[in-house]
Amino acid sequence: MTWMNALYFGDNLDVLRRYITTDSVDLIYLDPPFKSDATYNVLFAEKNGAQAAAQIKAFEDTWHWDRSAAAAYQEVVEDGGPISQVMQAFRTFLGCNDILAYLSMMAIRLKELHRVLKPTGSLYLHCDPTASHYLKMLLDAVFGVRNFRTEIIWKRTSAHSDAKQGRKQHGRIHDVIFFYTKGEEWTWNLMYHQYDREYIEEFYRHIEPETGRRYGLFDITGPGGALKGNPRYELLGVTRYWRYSKKKAKQLIQEGRIVQIKPGAVPREKRYLDDLPGIPLQDVWTDIKPIGSRAKERLGYPTQKPEALLERIILASSNEGDLVLDPFCGCGTTVAVAHRLNRRWIGIDITHLAINLMRVRLRDSFGPEIEKQYQVLGEPTTVRDAQALAAPDPFQFQCWALGLVGARPTEPKKGADRGIDGRLYFHDEGPTGKTKQVIISIKSGKPKPSDVRDLRGVVEREEAALGVLISLEEPTPAMCQEAAEAGFYTSPAGTQHPKIQLLTIADLVERHQRIDLPPWTDWRTFNRAPRAKRPGNPRQNHLDFEDAEEDSS
Repeated sequence: MTWMNALYFGDNLDVLRRYITTDSVDLIYLDPPFKSDATYNVLFAEKNGAQAAAQIKAFEDTWHWDRSAAAAYQEVVEDGGPISQVMQAFRTFLGCNDILAYLSMMAIRLKELHRVLKPTGSLYLHCDPTASHYLKMLLDAVFGVRNFRTEIIWKRTSAHSDAKQGRKQHGRIHDVIFFYTKGEEWTWNLMYHQYDREYIEEFYRHIEPETGRRYGLFDITGPGGALKGNPRYELLGVTRYWRYSKKKAKQLIQEGRIVQIKPGAVPREKRYLDDLPGIPLQDVWTDIKPIGSRAKERLGYPTQKPEALLERIILASSNEGDLVLDPFCGCGTTVAVAHRLNRRWIGIDITHLAINLMRVRLRDSFGPEIEKQYQVLGEPTTVRDAQALAAPDPFQFQCWALGLVGARPTEPKKGADRGIDGRLYFHDEGPTGKTKQVIISIKSGKPKPSDVRDLRGVVEREEAALGVLISLEEPTPAMCQEAAEAGFYTSPAGTQHPKIQLLTIADLVERHQRIDLPPWTDWRTFNRAPRAKRPGNPRQNHLDFEDAEEDSS
């Protein structure tokens, strides 16, 4: 069964096969992770195929030639057909390396994405030029050469030099977006964008004094004369072949749309700039800026794409009520924009960090009521489920447990955390008061009193207000005594809260307990997404947020 709307935690291949029905999706956008900053010497290096499979983590953005990649390659090759042929050709040409692993993993997923698309559906694949030429061939094999529609070039950054990386080459400033359809009839809404300032100044340089409207004067003589069937007659004392019939020209004169700047001059047509929708959307997009360092839209996710980019794609290739799918949804730009544009949506990601970020983003953008309008599937809902997650992957368990209390991991990757697994920030002195923090420690194994002592030390070192230890197993009496000895935090309002708090997964998922925080005016963990507003002109790509801020960086 396909849920609407839904966030799925898990491998998108498994989710697609188990939950997304055939011919059910109207539009797919995907920006698959890829280690684009690695050198070609690394990407094309031969691999022995014996490396143990590793689950993709947030921010790593890479796939390797390992057993899982080899299994994906074997599956698509054994299925036969054009995909099998192109993958065998890739292996002959590339060898067994990370590029082939990436293409093998993409091939098996693109087959499933093609399956779930409606006959009138569209797919947009976003990538950079490192592997775009291989992906184009793979997409041709999956969708058919006849169903390729456009290669969109998006200028993703300002001009810069790659010399600092030791490369003697041109600056790389664009991404590629491939647009394919499942069939020869597809949803399409013609989009427009605003005219360039130079174009306006050249062709619409006149301003009407009475109304202040900008207009231009355009030639109405008939090119090709009689050979093109254009009529010849006298118009305002000038005889020519004209673009319009005599009747139509007379009507335009009455409307003030045909003017003669002086006696004897060739009449011209007066066209107002504000009567025109804009320039029909082309395949080179330079008008959508990347997310600046101080933009309010920025959430801190390294591969985050601007909402204006997704808005343009969704408006062009879907209608209200259609279903939009993003199988690598990261920080949730696709689902946030789809919801704002009244589309149904499905987002899939393999990390709890991304799922938690999307939940916070949706709540910030649309308010707490949004939580009743979608489901999160694939996450643990019982202690037994949590144990099943923690056993093979403690890092994912940690991300999930932090999400239960609205926190985020301190570090996106495994490594030294100095005793801090996550943080929460709050204000209890008013909006302009000091920001205070809660230090969170997660234990998937058997907790012990030394864990509490370590947390107390970290809270003191970081000058935090509170510390919270979240464990899978119940704390021991010695741990509870150790926590009690830490005393209380007293808020400005006079309320007291245990300085060190012990919570279990059962407390959070079954007994619905929460961290004992003081009365606050605001708290946040992730950067707050701006409150969403509906777009104005549906035919023009246009992003409109409350409290929007121009980034001047």
